[in-house]
Amino acid sequence: MSEVVLFDDIEAGGGKRFGVATLNAPAALNALSLDMVRLLTPRLRAWAADAGVAGVLLTAAGEKAFCAGGDLRQLYRTLLDCGPAHNAYAERFFAEEYQLDHLIHTFPKPFLCWGHGIVMGGGIGLLAGASHRVVTQHSRLAMPEIGIGLYPDVGGSWFLRRMPGRTGLFLALTGANFQAGDALFTGLADFLVPQERKTEVLARIAAQPWSGDAAADRAALSRLLLAAGQDQPAPASKLREHFDRINALMAGDDLADIAARLAALQSDDAWLQTAAATFAKGAPSSAALSFALWQRVPRMSLAEVFRLEYQASLGCCAHEDFAEGIRAMLVDKDRNPRWNPARLSDITPAFIEDHLRPRGAMAPELAGLA
Repeated sequence: MSEVVLFDDIEAGGGKRFGVATLNAPAALNALSLDMVRLLTPRLRAWAADAGVAGVLLTAAGEKAFCAGGDLRQLYRTLLDCGPAHNAYAERFFAEEYQLDHLIHTFPKPFLCWGHGIVMGGGIGLLAGASHRVVTQHSRLAMPEIGIGLYPDVGGSWFLRRMPGRTGLFLALTGANFQAGDALFTGLADFLVPQERKTEVLARIAAQPWSGDAAADRAALSRLLLAAGQDQPAPASKLREHFDRINALMAGDDLADIAARLAALQSDDAWLQTAAATFAKGAPSSAALSFALWQRVPRMSLAEVFRLEYQASLGCCAHEDFAEGIRAMLVDKDRNPRWNPARLSDITPAFIEDHLRPRGAMAPELAGLA
């Protein structure tokens, strides 16, 4: 059985090297598993401590996907077995995944993430924290958790809140697909580089005389990537095109008002109409939880957000909609989830607070994050 993450080095100038980690489950669209996380975290820490390593590249095998999200099949089995009771696997899955995401956000050296193809959910969690985030003309991104009874986790509560206007809230509530131009507009990506130039970029990394000074090497990597994509036309962005309308749809502090506007939306743009329809079909509990997190996180640090998301994710595991969403979308694939509560108006503040309350001690991987 092949390793689900492959590790290599690029021998580079200045007597330095770049560490390369490749997600290696292309048949599963490189869905992020706990096994992957447990390989990545210690290797990234070793590279961070190794003076001979100037930076890191995180990429993926295959042409279809960087990472289509978290691997939820094993988690689904534990949701069925545990119900609202203590779920040790879920604790490990979320704690170790969020620890890895935080490590990428705080990595002390240049960290290049090559976000080609499908980048969704947990894949965006890996991309978002990198110092140098590349998208290609074939990148397809989304935070689609409303369709499975979850919410945009993996730091989504933090980075969606920091997007222009209320575009992040729109993406959270509608699960809308977006592309390279949108990722650049929202600050989720930094560089557009054609996929066919990836080999050229790797050759330039090998030829670059890295200094070992993190700030200087980050600047050198930025120049390298800008040169690789400098002749590319500015990509279109639906979020930029509809920015004012999205802000109007998402305005205010009452989710019921937002839901009413989405229900009444009339547009000739199929993308906007699909977004509104996805919201209508999504889990009311997911929408309410996403909105509650949106309201809570503005003054929280990234570490505090990850700790809050850990509690929220275990809360989703203890309630019915997460298992039902996985069943409908990934297991039975009937795409007919039976949400409980079935309507947004049936959700109470106590129901949301029960999702956010601690369930035991904070995971040690997250307790000490700063």
